[in-house]
Amino acid sequence: MQPATKSIMSRLLRRIWHGLREWCGDAAYESYLRSKGTLSGSGRTLTPAEFYVEQLNRRYSRPNRCC
Repeated sequence: MQPATKSIMSRLLRRIWHGLREWCGDAAYESYLRSKGTLSGSGRTLTPAEFYVEQLNRRYSRPNRCC
């Protein structure tokens, strides 16, 4: 394979991997850190464990039934 083809393939695979991590929620903490960096003076940053517990609380704190 030529170097240009390897570079294109590498970028494509990185994009696919990043998209997959975003889709399944695995990159949620990284997204949180990026958004915290853009917001100034928004309090303290949660640790990964605190973020995980906060996500669980947010997900299961409201009723989730159809009837």
